[in-house]
Amino acid sequence: MILSSAIRAYVYGEAVDMRKSIDGLSQIVAAAMGMNPLSGQVFVFIGRRRDRAKLLVWDRHGFWVLYKRLEAGRFTDPARLHADGIAMSELVAWLEGIDLSRTRRLQTLDVSVVA
Repeated sequence: MILSSAIRAYVYGEAVDMRKSIDGLSQIVAAAMGMNPLSGQVFVFIGRRRDRAKLLVWDRHGFWVLYKRLEAGRFTDPARLHADGIAMSELVAWLEGIDLSRTRRLQTLDVSVVA
């Protein structure tokens, strides 16, 4: 599984029962998020206490589920992230505990010719 910058992460904005497995999470992606769980994008689910996260991704041969449990602290509010998806770099920072609402990204350049 390679998580490149072309892949987006979509955060589900509501708390999820962390006992859900691949099938249950896939149903949330399809029914509640209106997306295709087989798209290769990363889908992120957060538990009620916001100390656990599950990531679901399809990689051509099957699903991956990654699970993270924080031993101290909580993830910042996922509801602010779920609208348009986030870049993989932002997902990694968020999983590391960085509050993305307090950071700013450099302006993206639209360049067509190298000078």
